[in-house]
Amino acid sequence: MDVGIVAQKGNARAAYLAGDLRDRLREVDVAVAVDCATAEELGVAGTPVEEMAGRDLVVSVGGDGTFLFAARGAGGVPVLGVNLGEVGFLNAVPPSEAVEAVLAEVDAYRDGGMRVREAPRIAAECDGWTSEPAANEVVVQGARRGRGGGVGYEVRVDGSLYSGGHADGVLVSTPTGSSAYNLSEGGPLVHPRIDGLVVNEMCAEGGMPPLVVSPDSAVTVTLTDVDEAVVITDGRGQHTVDVPSEVTVATTEPPMRVAGPTADFFEALGKLS
Repeated sequence: MDVGIVAQKGNARAAYLAGDLRDRLREVDVAVAVDCATAEELGVAGTPVEEMAGRDLVVSVGGDGTFLFAARGAGGVPVLGVNLGEVGFLNAVPPSEAVEAVLAEVDAYRDGGMRVREAPRIAAECDGWTSEPAANEVVVQGARRGRGGGVGYEVRVDGSLYSGGHADGVLVSTPTGSSAYNLSEGGPLVHPRIDGLVVNEMCAEGGMPPLVVSPDSAVTVTLTDVDEAVVITDGRGQHTVDVPSEVTVATTEPPMRVAGPTADFFEALGKLS
């Protein structure tokens, strides 16, 4: 078996735990790769996060942001999250149980199957360009938000017009991302066992309430009234598009695959307040 470890950058506690996991995995004849930043802290050879996709399991040590970072590099490889953050929607394993949980997944792998759950990813397309997959959300917005900014828009779901007008932008969220940027923009919380995508207009002048649509839906945002707009995936990967244009957001492969115990959604919600 081959395991990758990605720890929160600049967090000495995360690096120490990553080193402990590395040593324990080696004791049971597991090949281990550690991300470059953590490897530098530990004084060992490192592996770029982008190369973790060739492993059998990736372990994330940190908060939800570290998990998403690890998952981007992992592609379709299962990721197990050890929670050093404050909330932990994705990271179900406390540090005190990290070694036990990771070794349990090693045993499960060797016995023929790990506990793996899938969560959708989405991507945007526009004029031949396709964004990187997003586990939380895709935002389509004017180059500038707020007073004097925004963009003219129409939102269509599978070709049918839902809403339009002028807004800062439009956000499309997965259930995973419903508790992230979507929530701060007044969108609904979606339980992770619910299949669907959230369509949420951002500071719209009029418009419609947030809408939950089928996970198979294609959400098309037609942009007007400005020269440029931007598409942002999971708070990064900003791409500028010329206006007028159409941006289509839909699910994409591979889904994010989550290994190990399941986080208690309602317990994590309690930490938001």
